[in-house]
Formats: sequence, C-alpha cells, structure tokens
Amino acid sequence: MSILRQTSVLMKKIEIEYLIHCSPKLLFSMISTSNGMAEWFADKVEARHDQYSFHWDGSDQNATLIASKENEFVRFQWEEDEDTDYYFEFKIVVDSLTNDVALVITDFCEADEENETILLWDRQVADLKHAIGA
Repeated sequence: MSILRQTSVLMKKIEIEYLIHCSPKLLFSMISTSNGMAEWFADKVEARHDQYSFHWDGSDQNATLIASKENEFVRFQWEEDEDTDYYFEFKIVVDSLTNDVALVITDFCEADEENETILLWDRQVADLKHAIGA
C-alpha cells in the first residue's frame, strides 16, 4: 500500500467509516503501535518516538505521528506532505446508544483517485478485521 503522490496537486479530503467488532482499547493498539500496524497496514512498521517507517513489498515511506489521544485517534503525516495540511487519521467512534465501535479513516487523495483510494482502504480494513478476528 504505497501512497506516493505529488503534493503540488490539490487534494480532496475523504472520510470513510467502518464498523469494527472489538473493544476501543484493542482497536487503538492496532492503529497506534508498530506491532499492531504491521498486522494489517504494512508488511513491517518501525517506530522511534513520533517517527514511523512503513515498508511494503520493497517500498518504504516515512511518516510523523502529529497527534494522538489514547483510545480515540492517531494522526500521521507522510514525510512528503510535511509542508502541507495533508494527513491521514484513524479515529475510534463509539455509538453512545448501541456501543458499536467504528473506525473513521480520514485521508487525502487526488479527486480522480477517490474510488481507488477508498478501495485501497477497504482492503486494508479487511486485513485489520481479519487480524483482530472481527
């Protein structure tokens, strides 16, 4: 899942919500730790403080953890997006009536790549659900 793009192009913000059958605490560990993310997001993830290296099939990308709140969300920014407002975020939302847990992913993509980006996240989240047995 390498996400390389030109940052000079105006990007479109997208949000995608997925129902995840697990506890917010388990989900947070899967979206915020290198071990958890290596089970679904990348082949290998290395973290040192707020710097993350993601490895996919010989492709590497670096990101900075720019914000987080335990059991609620994590927000990363790709190295190549450093001087922009672009980021990707994993947010945990718990429905107050049903206690259903959802993962809301916020990302940016070129307008003509929205469908492909959503399909990419669909595959990644399918891997996440498989990893947690949901």
